[in-house]
Amino acid sequence: MDKVTIVLQDAPYGNEKVWNALRLSEALISVGMGVRIFLYGDSVISAKKGQVTPTGFYNIADMMAGLIKRGAEVRACLTCAKARGVKDEDFIEGAVIGKTLDLAHWIKEGGQVMVF
Repeated sequence: MDKVTIVLQDAPYGNEKVWNALRLSEALISVGMGVRIFLYGDSVISAKKGQVTPTGFYNIADMMAGLIKRGAEVRACLTCAKARGVKDEDFIEGAVIGKTLDLAHWIKEGGQVMVF
């Protein structure tokens, strides 16, 4: 299976980069691609459970949870999570704290890399 590694850097709300990356991830899984998502900087909040959004507004954590259920791997930068006070237990099920070394391994394994 071909794999795509997607690196997110922005906060989940405020612009639509994370939302668009997750929409693309859904489409990639639909066409048979494997998806790996690495969260840097403010994007670590994207996988935080308990997000409450206004009615009718997309919920990034719910979107990410759906991707994980469909086979996507999600890892958050350890340093970035620590800087924001986010711990393993704060994440949605299936999202874990990782290291930049994990991202390096994903890239070494091959496939395409996209940065949002």
